[in-house]
Amino acid sequence: MEDINRSDLKAILHSKRANIYYLEKCRVMQKDGRIVYLTDGKKESLYWNIPIANTTVIMLGTGTSITQAAMRLLAAAGVLVGFCGGGGTPLFAGTEIEWFAPQSEYRPTEYVQGWLSFWFDSEKRLKLAKEFQRKRCQFLEVVWTKDSELQSYSFYCDDTDIEHALASYKKKIEVAPNVTKLLTAEAEFTKKLYKYAAQRTSGENSFTRDHDGTDDANCFLNHGNYLAYGLAACTLWVLGIPHGFAVMHGKTRRGALVFDVADLVKDTLVLPWAFICAADGRAEQDFRQTCLQKFTEHKALDFMFDEVKKGSRLFCDSDGI
Repeated sequence: MEDINRSDLKAILHSKRANIYYLEKCRVMQKDGRIVYLTDGKKESLYWNIPIANTTVIMLGTGTSITQAAMRLLAAAGVLVGFCGGGGTPLFAGTEIEWFAPQSEYRPTEYVQGWLSFWFDSEKRLKLAKEFQRKRCQFLEVVWTKDSELQSYSFYCDDTDIEHALASYKKKIEVAPNVTKLLTAEAEFTKKLYKYAAQRTSGENSFTRDHDGTDDANCFLNHGNYLAYGLAACTLWVLGIPHGFAVMHGKTRRGALVFDVADLVKDTLVLPWAFICAADGRAEQDFRQTCLQKFTEHKALDFMFDEVKKGSRLFCDSDGI
């Protein structure tokens, strides 16, 4: 195969790309200048095309393999690749949240330089962490107000429980003296959202978040969160900011900035649909497609890009928010 340059590929901004792929029991390869995955049928093998110019992340589950030529073409198109377990979690490529990122000598420096200009100041990291949490609340309010499908399942932003949860969390964001207190407030807020979602879908007044749980709600939360982590990893790679420079998580996790960025959209989009799909008895593939549809519908990737860009510029011209 002849060398393929980025300029030879149709350019679509990463923030506008629509596809995330989770593949299992197949072989990913390059064929006639395209990326395809091969599945074994009863009588013949079938090739399926992957439109890499419109793809952000490919997650390779159980029983998968990928060729060197395919990796080279994916890298040229700027597609992140990660090996994971069945159902999209856990991720095995590296430790915690790490991806096979495309290699390029020509990466933007503006955003990483802006990020590092404040990152070593703990007070400024806290200020940006608080700003991320404010935008997280704002995104939930906007999406839950206009999403008619969510409302058909009785998810309303102006419900008393949600209004109280948001109001309480916003107050705690402003007065949190350090990241530890902010993380504690964030955990309390998310716990309230779990309870609300469980009440609306199954009538239960409590829900226990268990990352190793085998019930559908916990499994779907794991799966959907990893989809959000893929979008966050893609955002940071495109902007050239290393995953280790977190503002909220990251005392012991070197990929923690991925968590920070993914948190902007997880509660709004993944959480409610994990409970809805679990209550409806939907298959994992249906849940995944719903998440991807909602990511696109509500421009989650655009939102991530915008907030990380703003964060990298936040202290360039001033010393505070």
